[in-house]
Order: sequence, then structure tokens, then C-alpha cells
Amino acid sequence: MPRKHPLCSDTVAAYAVDGAVVLRGVLNASELDTLEQGIEHNLAHLSPLALVASEPDDPGRFVEDFCTWQNNPAYRDILRSSALPHIAAQLMRSRAVRVYHDHLLVKEPGTRQPTPWHQDQPYYNVAGRQNVSFWIPVDPVPLASTLRFVAGSHSGTWYMPRTFRDSQAKWFPEGALAELPAIDAEPERYPQLAWALEPGDCVAFHMLSLHASTGVGPGARRRVFSARYLGDDATHALRPWRTSPPFPGLEQRLPDGAPMDDPLFPMVWPISV
Repeated sequence: MPRKHPLCSDTVAAYAVDGAVVLRGVLNASELDTLEQGIEHNLAHLSPLALVASEPDDPGRFVEDFCTWQNNPAYRDILRSSALPHIAAQLMRSRAVRVYHDHLLVKEPGTRQPTPWHQDQPYYNVAGRQNVSFWIPVDPVPLASTLRFVAGSHSGTWYMPRTFRDSQAKWFPEGALAELPAIDAEPERYPQLAWALEPGDCVAFHMLSLHASTGVGPGARRRVFSARYLGDDATHALRPWRTSPPFPGLEQRLPDGAPMDDPLFPMVWPISV
């Protein structure tokens, strides 16, 4: 059963306006220990969806994995029994909350590979405005290597999703969506939000919020678990291409535009469900 964690109205309002907020002390010590165990288990048992997102000559290593919560009891506990479902309901202003997927992101010490500016939702198979992602580190994250956001960039514009290492358009056809603006070159036009984080803290952000991060220093390890949730208006967006992450066979169960009512996306709020 999820823990309740009431948010102040200012936090909910900031999420609606900026598309990203910091939340301090969301996971307690026991939950942090559970999550760390889950991450290490995941790293030792990578799924077929796992990938190395850094170059072969990178002195570190950037590892990602997706959709392993059903085989990882620690992840399952965090997704369903922590305060995250209740927080998600408040931030999304949604009556119901469904798990969308989990995402592991680990940058080992010395990893140079940055995470370029992007939005998440264009890579996905979901439509709707009520959604939230939680970026939850189990290691301290200094300001220099934390996740950065463009404030208010979730307002509606979809930008072309591209592969991170070679900038290929493997999702929407070239020209179908707007290209990314020169975010770092025009800081006055694209104000950024960023927070240093301690274990137990997290950042909540909308799936259309532009975000990016750098590599990590030689003495730092950055292990992050992302939990993604969907709200009342989320529907299946059938794509003619392989989404990231993919959900093979889902198109046979959920037609385009259908609510995300499927065992892959269990409802975790309200508590009575």
C-alpha cells in the first residue's frame, strides 16, 4: 500500500508552470536501501533492452535498462508501496495513477558521455498531458552533474526525438516535428532549473520537459532509478515504429486512443484499487 505524502500547493503549482520540481526526502532510509539493492540486482542481470549509451573510448560507462520492475521485487516495492504514487496523483492532478515503466541510468566514475537535450514523450507510445517521471539517485549528485531542465518547456511543443550518440531520426520522419532550439547558447531565452540532490531526494518532471545532463567526475558514481507514471487522460498512441521502450504485442490488446488499461501498467493509486 503506498505511503501518503501530502504536497504543499506551491509545489503542485510549480510543477504545472515549470514542468519540473525538486522533492526532498521522498524515500526513507529503508526504501533507499531497497532501491540500491534493486539497482545492483538490475546491473547484475541486465535485460534484453539494456544498452551502453557511452562511446567505446569513454573512460567510464553509461548503462541504461528498461522495464524490469516485474522481475525485480525491490523496484516493484518502490513503484507501488513508496510515497511515489500519492505524489504522482497530486502533481498530475489525477484521480488515478498507473505505472508506466521503470528506467535505470548508471554513469560509472569518469563517464564523459553527456545526456543531450531531449524530451521523453516523443520516444513513447503514450498520449495525454497527465504524466510524471521521478529521477531518483541513490548517490549524492552535485549541481555540476545533475539533471537540468528548461523551465516551462512542457507547454506543448514536441521536438524531434533523435538517437543520443549519432542524432538519427528513428521515430518521427525528418521534418515532422520542430528541431531543438539552441538552449545553452541562449540562456536568457531558455531559463534552466537544476538542483543538487542527496539520496532520498528526487526530481519530478513532465515527460515533455526538455532535460539534459553532463558526465560525472572520476571519483563519482551516479546510480539513478526513474519511475514513470500515467494519469487519467493517458491513452495508447499506436506508432508505426519501435518505441523506446518498446511494448511488443500491446497493439493487439490496446487500440490507438484506448486508455492504458493493461496488466503492463497496473493502477497503484487510489489505495482502494
